[in-house]
Amino acid sequence: MANKVTPYKDSDLGKKEQVTQMFDKISGNYDGLNRVISFGIDITWRKRVVAILKKKQPKIILDIATGTGDLAINLVQTGAQKIIGLDLSPGMLEVGKKKVLDKELAQTIDMIEGDSENLPFENNTFDAVTVAFGVRNFETLEKGLAEIHRVLKPKGTFVVLETAVPSKTPFKQGYAFYTKYMLPRIGRLFSKDDSAYAYLSESASVFPHGQEFNNILRKIGFIDVMNKPQTFGVASIYIATK
Repeated sequence: MANKVTPYKDSDLGKKEQVTQMFDKISGNYDGLNRVISFGIDITWRKRVVAILKKKQPKIILDIATGTGDLAINLVQTGAQKIIGLDLSPGMLEVGKKKVLDKELAQTIDMIEGDSENLPFENNTFDAVTVAFGVRNFETLEKGLAEIHRVLKPKGTFVVLETAVPSKTPFKQGYAFYTKYMLPRIGRLFSKDDSAYAYLSESASVFPHGQEFNNILRKIGFIDVMNKPQTFGVASIYIATK
């Protein structure tokens, strides 16, 4: 399971604290490095998440593991009146807050520090909740998903964008080579943290994806669960309803 994979093998800290420390360290390079690593395709994936939610016309959205706020900023296009971006990493949030101010979106988007497994919101608060490349960093996956279910309104929509592992040849072999050998090296060139992108690669490889993740969502209590593989299966968009 993903919660057994941590960024720093020799650290005595828990996964949550290690992940926070890691993202604080790489926050300044994160956006640019993501574009390089994904060849820019992550931009298209986020646009698809926005398109899904735009049809639902949510008034208030929670974006968990918002990082530097890319998805939260994109979600303005849904017409939502309020978007809250929540993240554990102060370093990532500082970058995100500057982007929000630069785009003059501070009236719509709030960026706050918080824990996905202990959300500071009342039950049935949000019309939609999103997580982009964040659920695999939860320390306790089912606890985090249960919290998301709790704060969603009945009939609210949960959308997850997360990495996956291709199952078909030759994409499976190409993905394995790229993530094991190339991704950590690219990360090392741009980042001060040698362990960060090795962790991101390893955590993606062991995270339950496809039907396995669908089944976990159903176990939590979500209904109408589906997943849409993206770009030969290297990522997936999961959609579920409370």
